[in-house]
Amino acid sequence: MSEKRIEVGSHTVELSSTEKVMFPDDGITKGDVIDYYERMAETMLPYMTARPVTMHRFPNGVDAGGFYQKEAPNYFPDWIERVLIDVEGEEQQQEQITCENAATLVYLANQGCITPHIWLSRVDKLNHPDRLIFDLDPSADNFKLVLQAAHDLRAILEEVNLASYLMTTGSRGLHVVVPLDRSADFDTVRTFSHDLASVLAARHPERLTTEQRKAKRRGRLFLDYLRNAYAQNSVAPYSLRAKPGAPVATPIEWGELSDSKLDSRRYNLQNIFRRLGQMPDPWQEIDSHAYSLDEPRRLLQELS
Repeated sequence: MSEKRIEVGSHTVELSSTEKVMFPDDGITKGDVIDYYERMAETMLPYMTARPVTMHRFPNGVDAGGFYQKEAPNYFPDWIERVLIDVEGEEQQQEQITCENAATLVYLANQGCITPHIWLSRVDKLNHPDRLIFDLDPSADNFKLVLQAAHDLRAILEEVNLASYLMTTGSRGLHVVVPLDRSADFDTVRTFSHDLASVLAARHPERLTTEQRKAKRRGRLFLDYLRNAYAQNSVAPYSLRAKPGAPVATPIEWGELSDSKLDSRRYNLQNIFRRLGQMPDPWQEIDSHAYSLDEPRRLLQELS
């Protein structure tokens, strides 16, 4: 077992088994994953700080299966920030970590965390999200249906005066993300997202649906609004995914939907830094377009 210590910012991180192969089909080791998150930290951290993190861990590599871990283990170092969370439906609390620096990203990678997932809200206002997300994940291998649904979502969001941002998930689909000003609570945001999805599905009933049961979708794309709730998670931008090729959840420009090579795994550990070297991060201004839902709710009611 190879072990070493590295300095990341003002913290020392102990690394172990860096030669362990995490992606067997690609020969990508734990050391490669650690290096990726250390290099990506500056770009990634603005989207992660002050948000509870759920870790998707694969201690023995992606082919051995993984598990999700919300609660912070008691052996994590004290310099990793934590937040006390009210567990929904239970009269108890649990500590979850937040990712405030590059050292935390590196530490998580050394713990076999391939994919960090984050809340849609920040720790100082946990019940008031600053992100609204639609997850466009096809039930069959039909990315063209995802592309069209993304265009449709952007159009209706523009009708209600909301900005929207786009991200490949690194899995099978796309996320359409709306920045919010945190004036609305989760119940309000969830209701709005459901109502907007319902209006859009009614416009295109042949290819879009809000039906949660797969058996009733009949080949249509589910406009998944269900992440818009307290304690729900979404993959953090620029996270690796536990899929062949080590794909990356990548923010993209809307114009990139016309790229014939685009799919949900277009960017990966091998090509993402070349992309970032050729173009700026498409989400770097996302928070400057965060708006209230007051007017959009009124406009949506008129549409429906």
